[in-house]
Amino acid sequence: MRKIFDSYIMVDWSAASKPTTGSDSIWIGALTPDARMKLKFSSSNPETRERAVQQLKAAIERLTKRGDRVLVGFDFSLGFPGGTSAALNISSDEQSPWEALTTFLSREMKDRPDNSNNRFPLAARMNRLISDGPFPFWGCARKDELTTLTVKKARDHQEDDVPEFRLTETRCIEQKRGRPQPVWKLSYAGAVGGQTLTGIPRVLELRNQFADNSAIWPQETGWIDSADQFPQVLFSEVYPSLVQAKPRAGQTKDESQVESLCFEFSKLDENGKLSELFRQPEAINEVESEVICREEGWILGI
Repeated sequence: MRKIFDSYIMVDWSAASKPTTGSDSIWIGALTPDARMKLKFSSSNPETRERAVQQLKAAIERLTKRGDRVLVGFDFSLGFPGGTSAALNISSDEQSPWEALTTFLSREMKDRPDNSNNRFPLAARMNRLISDGPFPFWGCARKDELTTLTVKKARDHQEDDVPEFRLTETRCIEQKRGRPQPVWKLSYAGAVGGQTLTGIPRVLELRNQFADNSAIWPQETGWIDSADQFPQVLFSEVYPSLVQAKPRAGQTKDESQVESLCFEFSKLDENGKLSELFRQPEAINEVESEVICREEGWILGI
């Protein structure tokens, strides 16, 4: 059976407000065929999100020009819990809830070349639109605290609120495969909210750069059941905790994780098992499937 992909690129993102490298910064890992068609791993540690996107564009362009099929994974949420677009009052008949929200973020997220960004004011504004108070986003330094954004969690989620977790995160927790943090958490250990706010517009920028041969899974592809349904470049959400990463001497945990993810997906692909991860998961009913594909997204491997 032919492999689905030839090259694998994994990205550990960062919402840092200034240029930074090393631990807790952006790491890009790429497992690509060399001149002898042997897979070789390389990594880079761009100091800004602008530079990271430039590197990703260049890598994808180089790989696709030679005919490679490329899997690109990002370690942040590519969607929000079901009902978020409706709660923001940005839903429309012309767009799916996911399209409406990503259009909103691409317009409202101000992420400058030096990494300065408005993620906290934007989260505060979204809180005002959703609840007219400091909910559901939370987690910021005292200096960034606003009337509608607090340092600590304002309250627990209630039945009538937007959910705290997406279906994929709930499944991950139930399977005891990790403890993903809610997208509403902007700061502190394991937080992914800032990465999501700054990251989704950048993924859309990349997808638009390769509009003729790329798509975001599963929001733009639906569940994929056959090899001919895969675009040449597929963007997906990944969760580094699904693999065991053991940093080598001088290697950061982040670099080790993108390397481990690259090799894990390559191994699954070589064994003909990677395609199974893009199909509709078991025990997902049709209502849940629609929420996942039209708004929330899914973690590859859950």
